[in-house]
Amino acid sequence: MPELPEVEVVRRGLEAHVLAQPIDRIEVLHLRPVRRHLAGAADFVDRLVGHSFVDARRRGKYLWLPLDADGAGPGDALLAHLGMSGQMLVQPVGAPDERHLRVRFGLGSTELRFVDQRMFGGLSLSVGGAELPPEIAHIARDPLDPGFDDDAFVRRVRRSESGIKRQLLNQSLVSGVGNIYADEALWLARVHGERPGSRLDGSRVRAVLDGARTVMLAALGEGGTSFDALYVNVNGESGYFDRSLQVYGQEGRPCSRCGTQIRRVPFMNRSSYFCPTCQPPPRRARLGGSAGSIR
Repeated sequence: MPELPEVEVVRRGLEAHVLAQPIDRIEVLHLRPVRRHLAGAADFVDRLVGHSFVDARRRGKYLWLPLDADGAGPGDALLAHLGMSGQMLVQPVGAPDERHLRVRFGLGSTELRFVDQRMFGGLSLSVGGAELPPEIAHIARDPLDPGFDDDAFVRRVRRSESGIKRQLLNQSLVSGVGNIYADEALWLARVHGERPGSRLDGSRVRAVLDGARTVMLAALGEGGTSFDALYVNVNGESGYFDRSLQVYGQEGRPCSRCGTQIRRVPFMNRSSYFCPTCQPPPRRARLGGSAGSIR
């Protein structure tokens, strides 16, 4: 699934290519991607045609494109989530349709195309959502957001018995950090993902947060991480940060820091990758015959 750097790359592309151009037509070629617009595809089209996108914004893995407002109140917005395979591509009119093209927005001589092979992503109109769509108001800010509160994050992590990796993936605590960048951040901070937040001091939690920022900024500089043709920017170009990954997907390869073989373990129907020397797993001990505790 695209994570924060990949979504930010798309946001920047949209900002550069689709703003201030009236939407003159919309074709909904498959209903599933607009299923979250409960009034239906025809209403989706009617509410958007004639408007222009005036900005491109992001919170975590969600994108939204505010529309020009008709009156004094807050404007509406096109809200988008890429799901596992969604793409927002900018193409000239007349370019061949992509195999999994689902929604087409006509912008004069340009088209914005929503392409989604697996169709877990989607588009909807967020009424009054120009500043922040209410549908995603519960999602926390991400570490690259200037408004992110580091101190509050540290306090919440240290109050929890959950493993630090589970907390990094909790979108109500911090958004935009997915499986790939969580593993990379934890490796940078030398912290095992199963270490409970309550067993970390503030400096270690901050090291994890700094690691997340470091790896995501590096990924942004390289266009994101593209493991296959599904993860591309608005021009269809792949990122190449996958060449710089230190632990994710590196099972059996030597850690670049100490030479120990990288290990993979199951985690929440996915996988976690770590260096057992740089990131020693927490010890499990039985106390007085009760359930084990983690240290």
